[in-house]
Amino acid sequence: MVSGKEIVRLAKKAIREQPEAFEALLEFERTGKLPKIGYKTRANFTIDATLLRKFREYCRRKGMKMSAVLERYIKKELKVAD
Repeated sequence: MVSGKEIVRLAKKAIREQPEAFEALLEFERTGKLPKIGYKTRANFTIDATLLRKFREYCRRKGMKMSAVLERYIKKELKVAD
């Protein structure tokens, strides 16, 4: 049987790793409606115009979505930063 301390530890880990799921549960408690989780959000940032043009062309040639490539690079960078 799992101890109370282990349940608390696992719950804290779940909250850290999936905060949007718990926010959705709070919203359900408040409104009675369960929102979808995992939405993507639009990000606005400024980068060099030449770099953007090259990146857009690169993604087009490779048949990739720019946002998917950026997500992959950001995840990789965050792992390095940890």
